[in-house]
Amino acid sequence: MCESSIECTGASASTTRRTLLGAVAASAAAVTVPLLSGEAAAAASSDAPSDASSDTRLSLTLLGTNSGPPPLAARYGISQALVVNGRTYVVDCGRGAVSQYMRAGLSMPSLAAIFLTHLHADHVVDYYAFPMLAAGAAGAQGFRSPVDVYGPGPAGIASTVAGAPGPVPGTVDMTRLAGQAYAAAPTFFMTEHIGIDPASLLRVHDVLPPAGTGASATNTAPVMAPFTVMENDDVKVTAVLVPHGAVYPAYAYRFDTDHGSVVFSGDTTPTPNVIGLARGADVLVHEALHPDGLAALGLPQYLIDHILATHTDVSELGRIAAESGVRTLVATHLSPGNPAATSDATWRRLLRDSARRADFGGRMILGEDLMRVPVGRSGGTGSR
Repeated sequence: MCESSIECTGASASTTRRTLLGAVAASAAAVTVPLLSGEAAAAASSDAPSDASSDTRLSLTLLGTNSGPPPLAARYGISQALVVNGRTYVVDCGRGAVSQYMRAGLSMPSLAAIFLTHLHADHVVDYYAFPMLAAGAAGAQGFRSPVDVYGPGPAGIASTVAGAPGPVPGTVDMTRLAGQAYAAAPTFFMTEHIGIDPASLLRVHDVLPPAGTGASATNTAPVMAPFTVMENDDVKVTAVLVPHGAVYPAYAYRFDTDHGSVVFSGDTTPTPNVIGLARGADVLVHEALHPDGLAALGLPQYLIDHILATHTDVSELGRIAAESGVRTLVATHLSPGNPAATSDATWRRLLRDSARRADFGGRMILGEDLMRVPVGRSGGTGSR
């Protein structure tokens, strides 16, 4: 059963004037723009002010770009923030997401929702830090209005963690258990009448694939059409399942707005589901893997083989961008993220080579922590 502020949901959405946004975006023709070098990509992000909340119509900020889970000094954990009409939507909450959110100049009171692509540690480690540190705090340091959370539902398999019998929790149960684990601090604060229960400012939704897809823990990402996760007057969010090893469910999300469209691949191997979801989008934020860089880290072969089998080689990104017809592809969740193993110059060369082989004429941008990425500017109103 679901708590009063924590609910289970599938492919439901409110009926608004954006009901047709997904169809409009899916049929939009791709617009060709110049391929950017590393220097040009940096310039494209620097035309926006450093305060990410100042562009209130549509603004994308990469909070962290490292893969994981091991922490890295050079890059923060994977996380992105999309500001739509002054409301902020966070996608994934990797290591340091809260700190990076503040460093980006984002307004904590503007936080409207958090979306989790899947429940691997490097995507959720800072998730409960948002409510635990900011729920009920005064001024720009906190939020006092409920924040919606959308994340994968239960996998339907048993947990193998010692002392945690029963099924693997989805986002609803993960949040409930986190609230119990960290109950000491809010209890002490509330005893002194200076705090609230962080969970009281969360509305958590388990995202489940639509019935009839045939998806399961043994068939994690069958070919499927996008389904609606959430819709309001600012944005329509749709999703597809993506293949990522044993992880189930794992999602890619698309955000359609009046000002442009942005897609987040999450962690995935190449899949037609992402290409279909990203059709005609302004920006596709996609994970990237460089196999030679993994070898340079001295990892054991069994681990390299696992990473290669569950992620997307950077050489595939040009083809994915071309087939989906996106304007811009941003490479993030970099593996390896350590510049000593793969330099930024190498990443940019690999992106250029990938685009050239696929005859992709759009922009290829190497993601960097706190980078601002223009959305819909060269095309005016983007997907509309």
